[in-house]
Amino acid sequence: MAEENKLTDKRTKDFEVAIIGAGPAGMMAGIRATELGAKVVIIEKNPKPGRKLLITGQGRCNITQNETELKKLIEKFGANGKFLFSSLHMFGPKEVMNFFENQNLAVKTERGGRVFPESDKAIDVVNVLIKNLARNKVKMIFKTEVLDFELKGDKIEGVIFRETDSGAKKIIRADKYILCLGGKSYPATGSSGDGYRWLKKMGHTIIEPRPALVPIITKESWVKDCQGLSLKNVSVRIIQNNKKQAERFGEMIFTHFGVSGPIILDISKTVGELLKNGAVGLEIDLKPTLDFQTLDERLKRDFGKNLNKNFKNYLPELLPRKMIPIIIKLSGIAGNKKINSITKIERKKLMLILKNLKLTVAGLRGFDQAIITAGGVNLKEIDPQTMHSKIIANLFLAGEILDLDGPTGGYNLQAAWSTGYAAGNYAGKI
Repeated sequence: MAEENKLTDKRTKDFEVAIIGAGPAGMMAGIRATELGAKVVIIEKNPKPGRKLLITGQGRCNITQNETELKKLIEKFGANGKFLFSSLHMFGPKEVMNFFENQNLAVKTERGGRVFPESDKAIDVVNVLIKNLARNKVKMIFKTEVLDFELKGDKIEGVIFRETDSGAKKIIRADKYILCLGGKSYPATGSSGDGYRWLKKMGHTIIEPRPALVPIITKESWVKDCQGLSLKNVSVRIIQNNKKQAERFGEMIFTHFGVSGPIILDISKTVGELLKNGAVGLEIDLKPTLDFQTLDERLKRDFGKNLNKNFKNYLPELLPRKMIPIIIKLSGIAGNKKINSITKIERKKLMLILKNLKLTVAGLRGFDQAIITAGGVNLKEIDPQTMHSKIIANLFLAGEILDLDGPTGGYNLQAAWSTGYAAGNYAGKI
């Protein structure tokens, strides 16, 4: 592991660059800054670096998104995506994959362009970063609590912290500081949101932090009966005021409180914004590849082949078994009713449920289940080429603390690598 160092309370500058936070952005910033010859320290509250990185991609670590077109990458981050143009151009998906492969960590691209280590182990990704930090002689100080920053005019003079084991208060002084403190998601990994308070005190504007890529809570109790059921190749629509506001196609899963899975997480930010304006509905299209007419023709054809079957015994041909009691109840068609007795009106109602299975949104789960944080430091106050603060002369910012958030699939981790690299690239120039 990178060299651990317990510093005394010196009043001289110990380092050219001090980095707060040993997540992906902080570690990449440290690696790049030392490549340029800077003397670097990384301060981390956890006992080890990369704690949140270890749980990404369900422990497999979705390193990046294998998208070569910069424009398409940027679009995934919405209106703020253009901020990433320079850093992605400097250190994009290709550079990230090359970085790890050059360290003998083979990577693979899976469905949807998601890039993982071939080993499927996030710890292998973290170990590559740790070895680089150690080789570059980056000093690591773990188990610390940052208390405050000492300011003089528009510059940081020092970072004040407490060692959690001894309780001793100490100060580190550096020429430049890179804050990679993360957001508020998964607070168990150390993402407390403290960085927002400090940066606001320094004069930065904070866009309200909100949970993003988070499961959705629904009002209907029947979802509990489908808990654990994963639906693939379905479409989810978000409805407000009888109008479609957003739509996603892919995979989702029912939970004891509502719905989750990739397409639900991706659409959750939109849901959160819409909830501010009133009630929000969610519709699941279980047969998105069939329009109403084609689905009706299929049902008529199926019914013709199964005239003497009970309705409940036919449904497994159409739906997962866990959903059968739900569809029977919602359709109002008795489970033991013979197919040849089902009326045209009943068939049309069944078809409507299959194409528009309705749920009512009750809210979103909290930061403890959010993959990332939306909101953060106002990007207008950061130089997009250098990650240099426009307010504090010797401050750089990178990673999730910025007002940037993209969908699942490696996009957000790519933003962390890119902004961390850019910050290290400019802060490390001595």
